[in-house]
Amino acid sequence: MTEATTPAGTAQAPVCRRLVGRTAVVTGAGSGIGLAAVRRLASEGAHVVCADLDSARGKAAAEETGGLFVETDVTDEAAVEALFAAAHERYGSVDVAFNNAGISPPDDDSILTTGLDAWQRVQQTNLTSVYLCCRAALPYMRRQGRGSIINTASFVAVMGAATSQISYTASKGGVLAMSRELGVQFAREGIRVNALCPGPVNTPLLRELFAKDPERAQRRLVHVPVGRFAEAEEIAAAVAFLASDDSSFVNATDFLVDGGISGAYVTPL
Repeated sequence: MTEATTPAGTAQAPVCRRLVGRTAVVTGAGSGIGLAAVRRLASEGAHVVCADLDSARGKAAAEETGGLFVETDVTDEAAVEALFAAAHERYGSVDVAFNNAGISPPDDDSILTTGLDAWQRVQQTNLTSVYLCCRAALPYMRRQGRGSIINTASFVAVMGAATSQISYTASKGGVLAMSRELGVQFAREGIRVNALCPGPVNTPLLRELFAKDPERAQRRLVHVPVGRFAEAEEIAAAVAFLASDDSSFVNATDFLVDGGISGAYVTPL
């Protein structure tokens, strides 16, 4: 075992070596949850394939973790197919697919103000990309007779918010429903598919969003029972669990890592 980086305000056990020799493809690997995930998966012994549209960040993630970088537009079918082909060609298997890339642009807001262009852009990046990645990963996993697909949904897929991001919320609901369906369809072929549903996470995307509207940030933070946002490393720990055989009977579910927000009615003062 090796010691893990401990996020602020949390205690974390030493990292296990549960993924030695396995190949994990991570989209959105250059920053935030994706970067934390490739670090954690690599620390557990996985060969990591870092997919990102930002070549500088993606290359840096791959260099840090000894992995492979593949510049990928996750909304492009051919690019996604090439990503998983590159992973298989380099390492000989596709054992884990963490389909994580997503956006939350400021023009995605209330349904009353969000235009069709913003709606479609978010759907393409957050939902269609997951469809493409699942479709590309599944043939490799079916031939192997095993695999774990982890799709990033969100706690907003299971509850509503008056501070709406309508297309983001709808896209994550779609990810959740699709993951459930795929998990059921391919379970007897040794393939598990789960939707990871993080609560608010202290990432550059969230910090940028909330810096523009501190009141909106506070309205959200007050509903988190633990009184803080998650650290990306905490979400990455859940990814590693779902990727490993420790979660061998976890399938077709919404795996909530949200600090209790989805279970809260009144939070502590």
